[in-house]
Amino acid sequence: MKLNSDYWEDRYQNNEIGWNVGKITTPIKNYIDQLKDKTIRILIPGAGNGYEFEYLIHKGFKNVFVVDFASTPLENIKIRIPNLDKNQLILSDFFELEGKYDLIIEQTFFCAIKPNLRENYVHKMNSLLNPKGKLAGLLFQFPLSENGPPFGGSIQEYKKLFEADFKIKYLEIAYNSIKSRKDNELFFIFLLK
Repeated sequence: MKLNSDYWEDRYQNNEIGWNVGKITTPIKNYIDQLKDKTIRILIPGAGNGYEFEYLIHKGFKNVFVVDFASTPLENIKIRIPNLDKNQLILSDFFELEGKYDLIIEQTFFCAIKPNLRENYVHKMNSLLNPKGKLAGLLFQFPLSENGPPFGGSIQEYKKLFEADFKIKYLEIAYNSIKSRKDNELFFIFLLK
């Protein structure tokens, strides 16, 4: 199976989006609520319908960007937030994205890419972050298999994958996950080395 833009567009067109909970999830909301500097540049890759993006915009953050492979979720964001700068919605392959950001929020993107691309993901995050930049969000915690997406992983795997490029500030089971993801999500904050 090719997890390309056609695959994801088809999933949206057929409403096969089981990961979509229809709102921002509690761990990400609580993390955003403690952010003070509303001028930082924030990226949300594989943003889907972008509820995190919408929340940030409503909280007064101006330099927020989403990137997605599929056009339908970006169109859904435009409908919900009609006065956006069109440059904030990026239709692109994440691995071809350019730019620099202070914070990248991870929410169901990492688990959607094939496991053989995970090292590329880490290197790309490294290249997109400004010095002292942060990568924060949620990673799934269940056995890794080829039967995805979503693809799982474990704390040990994530530490091994990220520790060369990032200082692991926090990586623990999310205490405030939504009910359907309870004990299967890890909240993390990684600082660029």
